[in-house]
Amino acid sequence: MGYQPIEDYGIIGNMYTTALVGKNGSIDWFCYPRHDSPSVFAGILDENKGGHFSISPTLCNNTHKQFYWPETNVLVTRFLADCGVGEVVDFMPVGLSPDDKGYHWLVRRVTGVRSSMKFRMECYPAFNYARDRHETQLSEGGVIFKSSDLNLGLLTDIPLKQDDKGVFAEFSLAAGESAVFILREVDCEQGCGLPLNPEETTQIFEHTIEYWRRWISKCTYKGRWRETVERSALALKLLTYEPTGAIIAAPTCSLPESLGGERNWDYRYSWIRDAAFTIYAFMRIGFTDEAGQFINWIISLCPSHLEKDSQLQIVYGIDGRKDLKEEILDHLEGYKGSSPVRIGNGAYNQMQLDIYGELMDAVYLFNKYGTPISYDTWVNLRKYIDWVCDNWEKQDSGIWETRDGKQDFVYSKLMCWVAVDRGLRLAQKRSFPANLEKWLKVRDQIYLDIMSKGWSESKQAFVQYYGSNTLDASNLIMPLIFFMSPTDPRMLKTIDAIMRSPQEGGLLSNSLVFRYNTEDYSDGLDGEEGSFNLCTFWLVEALTRAGRADSERLNKARLIFEEMLSYANHLKLYAEETGTSGEALGNFPQAFTHLALISAAYNLDRSI
Repeated sequence: MGYQPIEDYGIIGNMYTTALVGKNGSIDWFCYPRHDSPSVFAGILDENKGGHFSISPTLCNNTHKQFYWPETNVLVTRFLADCGVGEVVDFMPVGLSPDDKGYHWLVRRVTGVRSSMKFRMECYPAFNYARDRHETQLSEGGVIFKSSDLNLGLLTDIPLKQDDKGVFAEFSLAAGESAVFILREVDCEQGCGLPLNPEETTQIFEHTIEYWRRWISKCTYKGRWRETVERSALALKLLTYEPTGAIIAAPTCSLPESLGGERNWDYRYSWIRDAAFTIYAFMRIGFTDEAGQFINWIISLCPSHLEKDSQLQIVYGIDGRKDLKEEILDHLEGYKGSSPVRIGNGAYNQMQLDIYGELMDAVYLFNKYGTPISYDTWVNLRKYIDWVCDNWEKQDSGIWETRDGKQDFVYSKLMCWVAVDRGLRLAQKRSFPANLEKWLKVRDQIYLDIMSKGWSESKQAFVQYYGSNTLDASNLIMPLIFFMSPTDPRMLKTIDAIMRSPQEGGLLSNSLVFRYNTEDYSDGLDGEEGSFNLCTFWLVEALTRAGRADSERLNKARLIFEEMLSYANHLKLYAEETGTSGEALGNFPQAFTHLALISAAYNLDRSI
């Protein structure tokens, strides 16, 4: 099929798993039954071996268009040509119980819109990241794909033909005619499953539309860029795991941060770091249930105060598992030859001190805007603050999970300060028992430490780690977490330093922010990377807060925000990074980016 640009994909899902659907009508990434399960289709990581499920016209000259059914996660891909128009509607039914028809189905409905159009369908699964062989069995009403650990059936009324990769079909549809393909798990002894009933398929489609419209109607955001904010919320909902409330960082693995480079990671897990940003974004726009489910899941990961181990991991599996051993899949070439392809994430056993700040900030926000926390929860959390008080001076691997040794990262110290500060606020507001004298003393020590060692007189800015002269965009978070006034001279100088071009020692290029300069700082990896979308939205928010006393900075914030919106794909979705030519880089779509967008839009809209 050939590789598609990362930004040419849309996403569908059911809060258990997702699929990426290209503008060309090909599903090139699909893991089943969960986000972190082995892939069934992984053509995005190897066009020859990875497998795909494609539906497209046989015509060479056709134009592709893609959009979401309004206010839903139902994706429509249209093919337009002089001789005719056709479309594919892709969705996964949601809001169903295990006994309902449609539960854990992937539905593809092909329709002729104008004149007659000939289509070709190819379903070429490659189970377990293309490591497991499968047997193809044609049967009445479709086909069964049998592998060692998973059996999937493709249900359709269209006659199928078999080849060495799977099945294919060619069929023509006149205007108003439709064909349906349903991929679902099956019991081989029962065949492909129930015969298709057009009315039932339509009912499942309408139920899915109604579910998404009812869900997004809870959004309380009515400001500027409303459609963009709502699309970010809908994308984030797809990245949740319904049984636990966990939210994955992204639904993909090993999409490169630079083409041909080695910065390829598996993001199908849930990071503690995302907690505060998730709670803030969801609460701000009215999704208190999702915020509550996520914070309850995070709290459930915290060991009891009776357990000896008081440390948290930085990242967990969506079911709470701890072992995320990293593995390299040598048999896959990677997206456009970008190897290695990694599954699992070796950062799970790193020490990153900042997670305690994000945890406590999330709890503080939810206690303030959601549901007050219980005494038992407080007792469990209190030990983390005590631990931070005893360990904040240690070096760690930092927010960017560097693989070239530990440092005294300023961001990590900042979030240690947040952990103690939010603990103090919680204890005082709720009258919880706490070692207030010790916490107050340590909070002040951390603050003074950052101000004396994290500030560079020569750079006139806060730097990446103590003793360095390297800028780091993560320091833009200082006014967002109320560590420092947005108009403090040191903060303004740091913003100004970051806003210089990389050639001038800054991190801003074409209104896009790099997280740090890879030429100034060795993070243990070869190659370059794109600008970091999260950091660009952080800059917008820092400028917005500073702009309340300076209209020029506020105008700059709005301009950068508008320019950043232009880097979204045709569906308003973002990857982790943006390349120099505006291309999407890294895993896609990225939760952190969309969380930061919501926060930036909310605060910018209030300030204009």
